[in-house]
Amino acid sequence: MALDPQLLEILACPDTHHAPLDYDPQAQTLTCTECGRIFEVRDDVPVLLLDEARGGPAADDARGGAATQP
Repeated sequence: MALDPQLLEILACPDTHHAPLDYDPQAQTLTCTECGRIFEVRDDVPVLLLDEARGGPAADDARGGAATQP
């Protein structure tokens, strides 16, 4: 069973920017269009917890920081 298209229209990143999410049905993930965090979909339920997300700003910090503009 896939996520309901109406649900996908209203889902947003839980971070303060609340950007839209792109759904990948093969990987069962939602990816933030702004920060790049990847949220899993488990048993057709999106897990929109920042602590459980992969990638994004926290992952950049762990790798030594994202590239910054002078």
